[in-house]
Amino acid sequence: MQSLSYDEKFMREAIKQAKKAADIDEVPIGCVIVYEGKIIARGYNKRNTQGCTLAHAEIIAIRKASKKLKDWRLEGCTMYVTLEPCQMCAGAIVQARISRVVIGAMNSKAGCAGSILDMFQIKEFNHQVDKTTGVLGEECSKMMSDFFKELRLRKAT
Repeated sequence: MQSLSYDEKFMREAIKQAKKAADIDEVPIGCVIVYEGKIIARGYNKRNTQGCTLAHAEIIAIRKASKKLKDWRLEGCTMYVTLEPCQMCAGAIVQARISRVVIGAMNSKAGCAGSILDMFQIKEFNHQVDKTTGVLGEECSKMMSDFFKELRLRKAT
């Protein structure tokens, strides 16, 4: 398993992506996909901007990584994401055969990598995903809570 500082390095890159989402008033979720020690894809939440349910950070990054590797199979890749993936994204991660996911903050309301259920470890699926949770978790969680606090303040005025 990689050292924590290695994971922190790439989680910081995912946080940069999340901040891009916040800058355009999107929920601050960011993601990077790493292959052989290099970032091959980046994504951040664009659901409102694109008016599309599918425009989650993870889906955007998976599309880019598949294009870069010229393969829908992303075996050997690690995804770093600031918030625990939802059921759609967790399913896409399993389908893409991503080897490992590193998660910042868990999501008790919609998380499908351990909070509500763990789609990464369903043995009946033909692929399971290794995961590491809590990497820069406080920072990722604070980014989310600050975003929603600010949003509520704007709506109140």
